[in-house]
Amino acid sequence: MEKARNKYSREFKLEAIGLSNQPGVSVAQVARDLGLPAGRLYQWRNRYGTNGAEAFPGKGNLPTEAARIRELERELAIAQQERDILKKALAIFSQATNR
Repeated sequence: MEKARNKYSREFKLEAIGLSNQPGVSVAQVARDLGLPAGRLYQWRNRYGTNGAEAFPGKGNLPTEAARIRELERELAIAQQERDILKKALAIFSQATNR
């Protein structure tokens, strides 16, 4: 039987990080108070420290850089397909004029 995973909102994560950053409060204590494993709170803090405001984009959402890369890769694939079609068309028309 699968264990259900807890899902936490972005606001909850940011609030937990804010509580753990207060002076005189340990991360382990905040985690216990919120019913979280301390390791998870440390992960959230690290992710927030690395990515800042884009740390928790939400389900199915990508950080802006990753979304931009995906968009550019999609545009590149389309341009390559168009190039291949034009090459084939050029080859066909070149053969027709040489006859």
